[in-house]
Amino acid sequence: MAKSMTKSQIADHIAGKAAITKKAAGELLENLAALAYKEAKNAFVLPGIGKLVLANRKARMGRNPQTGEAIKIPAKRVVKFRVAKAAKDAILGKR
Repeated sequence: MAKSMTKSQIADHIAGKAAITKKAAGELLENLAALAYKEAKNAFVLPGIGKLVLANRKARMGRNPQTGEAIKIPAKRVVKFRVAKAAKDAILGKR
């Protein structure tokens, strides 16, 4: 399995495509991430890629895999990423 791109590699690629400096491309990535963190509670959409949303999970019963003992898992809020249909089609191909 191939390694994923690092932040530096992504910044270098963006800098080459947009004809900007690597430093500016790195700042762009940092600002995009900061904006996504701030706006995730309202659902943050990256067109063509996907959407960050907050979801509430209900409390439920689970099992300790080591002992088999039933345990109560409390309710909590989680961040989910929903992949856009355009991204699925581009990556997996149309069926």
